[in-house]
Amino acid sequence: MENVPLSELDIALRLLLSFAAGTVIGFERSSKRQVAGLRTHILICVGATLLMLLSIWIPQTYLQGRAGDPGRIAAQVVSGIGFLGAGAILRLGNNVKGLTTAASLWLVSAIGLAVGAGFYVGAGVAIAISLFTLIVLDRIERRLFPVERNKVLDLFFRGTAPDTKKAMAALKAFGVRVQSIDVEQSVAKGGNSRLRLLVGLPIRTDLQKLVKALKETGNIEKIDVKEKY
Repeated sequence: MENVPLSELDIALRLLLSFAAGTVIGFERSSKRQVAGLRTHILICVGATLLMLLSIWIPQTYLQGRAGDPGRIAAQVVSGIGFLGAGAILRLGNNVKGLTTAASLWLVSAIGLAVGAGFYVGAGVAIAISLFTLIVLDRIERRLFPVERNKVLDLFFRGTAPDTKKAMAALKAFGVRVQSIDVEQSVAKGGNSRLRLLVGLPIRTDLQKLVKALKETGNIEKIDVKEKY
């Protein structure tokens, strides 16, 4: 509870600050073409700030500061924002997208509450940390741990007992991570065999060059690449 009653200037200033906070974080999410972007983050941040201000204003206005609990509405915001965050998470086959955006929605609601309560230092540091995480650490993470696409790789070898060492070495050279190998090598027409692999294919991998490198190993007759669902 604040000792000094909220003025109209305080209310307007805090709502404008929350608008700015939602803008900088939402802009970064929009630049990544996320389902929850600029407008969503702004509305959540401003809405959280307004609810925090309302929590402070009601006791000051109607109870003269007595028996007021500014944290009551704020607690409902924290739990309620989970529904919006869940809507930002998408599952595409084996891939789950939107977790970072869901976390940013939760964070921006917390920033809105902090601004509404006048906790400017905490809100400012949180904004700086969130931008550093979303922009700088994103680049570092992509460099150290490249984004992968899950693919099913069918390699058709000549003969029923193929030597797979060269093929595995070629996959490793391209940074392809083999997640599982089909233990059954089905015998196809002409005495050939098939080896099915579930692989994590780095998003920057040139698929044509990879296929060419695999065929150059000498005993691969055909290569099929399929999506994993």
